[in-house]
Amino acid sequence: MAPSQEHNISVSGGTDKLTYYVSGNYMGQKGFMRYGQDTYNRYTFTGKFSAQMNKWLKVDYSSRYVRTDYGRPTTMDDGFYDNILRRARPVRAKYDPNGYLMADINYISALQDGGRHKEQNDILSQQFRFTITPLENWNIIGEMNIKTDNDWTHEEELVTYAHYADNPEETYIPSTTSATKPSVSEYSLKQTYLNPTLYTNYNFSLNDLHNFTVMAGFQAEMMNYRDVTAERAGLTTSDLPVLSQTTDVDDYTIDGIYKNWKTAGFFGRINYDYNGKYLAEFNLRYDGSSRYRKENRWIWTPSFSLGWNMAREAFWGDLANYIGTFKLRGSYGELANQNTTNWYPTYQIMTVTASNGKWLQDGAFPNTATVPGLVSTGLTWEKIRNTNLGLDFGAFNNRLTGSFDYFWRKTRNMVGPGVELPAILGTDVPVTNNCDLTTFGWELSLGWRDKIGDFSYGVKVNVSDSQTRIDRYANPTNSLDTYIAGELVGEIWGYETIGIAKTQEEMDAHLASLPNGGQTAIGTKWEAGDIMYADLNGDGKVDNGSNTLGDHGDLKKIGNETPRFRTGITLDFQWKGLDFSMFWQGVLKRDYAPGENILVFWGVTGSGQWWSTAFKEHMDYFRAEDTSSNLGANVDGYYPRPLFSNKNHQTQARYLQNAAYMRLKNLQLGYTFPKHIIQKIGLQNVRVYVSGENLWTITGLSKTMDPETVGIGKQGGTVYPLSRTYSFGLSVNF
Repeated sequence: MAPSQEHNISVSGGTDKLTYYVSGNYMGQKGFMRYGQDTYNRYTFTGKFSAQMNKWLKVDYSSRYVRTDYGRPTTMDDGFYDNILRRARPVRAKYDPNGYLMADINYISALQDGGRHKEQNDILSQQFRFTITPLENWNIIGEMNIKTDNDWTHEEELVTYAHYADNPEETYIPSTTSATKPSVSEYSLKQTYLNPTLYTNYNFSLNDLHNFTVMAGFQAEMMNYRDVTAERAGLTTSDLPVLSQTTDVDDYTIDGIYKNWKTAGFFGRINYDYNGKYLAEFNLRYDGSSRYRKENRWIWTPSFSLGWNMAREAFWGDLANYIGTFKLRGSYGELANQNTTNWYPTYQIMTVTASNGKWLQDGAFPNTATVPGLVSTGLTWEKIRNTNLGLDFGAFNNRLTGSFDYFWRKTRNMVGPGVELPAILGTDVPVTNNCDLTTFGWELSLGWRDKIGDFSYGVKVNVSDSQTRIDRYANPTNSLDTYIAGELVGEIWGYETIGIAKTQEEMDAHLASLPNGGQTAIGTKWEAGDIMYADLNGDGKVDNGSNTLGDHGDLKKIGNETPRFRTGITLDFQWKGLDFSMFWQGVLKRDYAPGENILVFWGVTGSGQWWSTAFKEHMDYFRAEDTSSNLGANVDGYYPRPLFSNKNHQTQARYLQNAAYMRLKNLQLGYTFPKHIIQKIGLQNVRVYVSGENLWTITGLSKTMDPETVGIGKQGGTVYPLSRTYSFGLSVNF
């Protein structure tokens, strides 16, 4: 059980000249771990003020401050759930026969006594805005957005000890769960983001039919970043785990960096509306980025959209009594995307490291510098061309509403993986604008809302689908390991599975049918309980050929990992103060092929016992008729025989997973007390409610994985688990 709480308070008011809004929020959460629990606390303050200074000047200011405090055991890092799954098996004893914790395997000692990791992050977002109206319908607007991030992280690693069972007075440091030296590290970050914007708009009408809005402006972004890291071993006391209490002159790290990036853009827009019937919009942007060299820095991006509300036409006639809105629309636009996480991707950077040499000079290790990697001096913006055709409608007095969109998006000069070059190059190939792709799909939204007496209800359904195809990429061999022009992204290539050999005779007969090499390209020592793969190309052996599109051996397309038909369903009703709502979300089509070392699915893997595990589902494995196992024979088992080998774990049709799902993400039931009762005690509104999150999941995926996290993180899903959460709340307005 992981308890959490959240509290909100807000105050608003003002006059016709001055308005204000102030709110505060606190959320506290505790984690799942019984030992060395992780905690999260968030404090949020928001303020908004608006003042009409006179008839031509309005001033607005808003501010939002968020502080988060997060604490966890140091050992509970990104690989923790991966490690705990592999090592801290439920059959392991908590204590040894002498009453000491089994600290070398169950992590309890490390969680409780191995040190803490603490983070404190402060985010302050502010917006200053003024609006000048020199003439009617003409506004000049200036904004300054400022966002500052101050992050501080402290971590201490403390040594924990285990006891030998046969000699409990003697201790040792367990290599799997404990640090080898006590140490302290500190990390500090400050980030400042500035976003000034100045624009003006003017709207006017001609003959009360032709309506125009014109806008033009300038926008800039500036990001300044700096951080510092220090770490040193030799902590003298765990009571005061700070850097000044460390003493190791050899085991330490000092690092820090300053960097920044900037963008600038000019934009303009014209909107036209003819009597609410014909709609048009034209946009033009000119943007520049500091991330690219001068000759590739600036880019033009135009766009336009058209709309036609047919329900406003005379020929619509009496149909308007049933369908009040029927709008056709289309749009085309270009967007520029600076797709690079590196702030200086076109400049060579030499890394200098202190005392990193492997030889001694005057009794000390020298500083070293690495040869800069290759860069692409021609790197520039990606250009994304979006085309959209859509329909909006409202019928039966807008009780029934809906929209449908079909879109295709072409990304030109996409930043893709570097072209494969000979290993003699001696360094990584830089990313460059070497790829084009097209994403196409559709989105449908339908809603119904009605009221019958005191009972009102609503239903809303959203379904969307999209796929991505590679149009251009420099892959001369058409290797299956990377992008291939003309192929969809996410294609899964695998072997066709004949089945699991139930006897040695069956396996021998299968291998005899493959006279040119059998399955030796995959593994050796094939026995009963192993996979029999199909020779699809009839060459007398099972392999992947050259692993190319033209020569893929016995591989074939068995699925696609792209999530398809994303769905959301919302149901709600209200009746005499009682309210109810539920939200479902899901993906109706997705394939997932567990990699050969995904232990949550396979259980036992080729990486050995410490990279293997066993769940209840893994007990359904092949066991021969003459087995000595206490579990008995199971020749029709789902899994092959468990081996510290991955020869049975090749991507294949038999173990392709159906990762589609529908999940009840939220269900809430509330009651609002009648006003005539609560107003007697000076209250405006009182509501109590109960809510649940992640309550029920419908999926065909293996129970060893979660459909929302499958394929994410280490071991294909060993991330912080999604929780089933229950909340109780009270909302009071004075």
